[in-house]
Amino acid sequence: MIDPDTRAAEWAADAEAEAADEAEEMPLSLRLSIADALTLGNATCGFMAVYFTTTGILIPHLTGSTETGMARNSAATAVILMLAAAIFDLFDGIVARKLRSSPMGAELDNLSDLISFGLAPAYFVLVYGMVAVPDGAQQKVSAVAAVAVLLAVVLRLARFSCVTMKDGMFQGMPSPFGALTVVSIVLLELPFVPTLLAIIGVAWLMVSRVEYPKPRGVLAVAMLAWIVGAMGMLAAWAFDAPGGAFLLQTGCALQVVMGAVIPLFATARRVNTFRGNRRESREARAAQLR
Repeated sequence: MIDPDTRAAEWAADAEAEAADEAEEMPLSLRLSIADALTLGNATCGFMAVYFTTTGILIPHLTGSTETGMARNSAATAVILMLAAAIFDLFDGIVARKLRSSPMGAELDNLSDLISFGLAPAYFVLVYGMVAVPDGAQQKVSAVAAVAVLLAVVLRLARFSCVTMKDGMFQGMPSPFGALTVVSIVLLELPFVPTLLAIIGVAWLMVSRVEYPKPRGVLAVAMLAWIVGAMGMLAAWAFDAPGGAFLLQTGCALQVVMGAVIPLFATARRVNTFRGNRRESREARAAQLR
């Protein structure tokens, strides 16, 4: 006769051995790499940006608080977190190319980008409409603009997963660049209609076929320097430093100008390439007829 306690101990030992074997044979798809950790940092920054936008801007507005400094600090913190998310997004790609990346990497990257560069800036636009625009009809229009930003990022990320582009190029404005351009437009505090049209224009650029270069090498370094500089401008504005407001307005204006100029250069290059190909084709046909 077998002692029940002995049988239970044997079962427990067998279960522990099976669990250890399963842990050793765990597929790579269930293991997070260093690049994945950076991607999760991206998602965390995006979520915290939403948190600061809610607690520091929306709630004081709804409760009738007149403390403008808190709203300014919270707005700056939210945008700095979006900038930090862009840094995480920049480095997770670099690390993934240098080191190994888990099979979950691409999916994690898309989901994190949706939070940080889709939800966070769209929510920022929505709160802007509720706080800065007293007209109820205009608030509804600003909500439509916020939805347009969110859907543009969703569509862009879905297309990115399905469409193969030539190496070194993006199709449509990259979502981090688009998010930073959207919040720059809001922080410029332009009249309502130009602000709305500019936000809709950025949303359209994100789903357009305009080609943008990927941030690699010197371009990646320049992008990182620009983000760090923007963080400094936001900090100066948040703490009401001398010239802080001017620095913020200058930085936001440069971001918007870059958002408008890059597509023009890309379109001009595409048109010149198309004309060059047509000219070569005509010359080839003329040579054949001789």
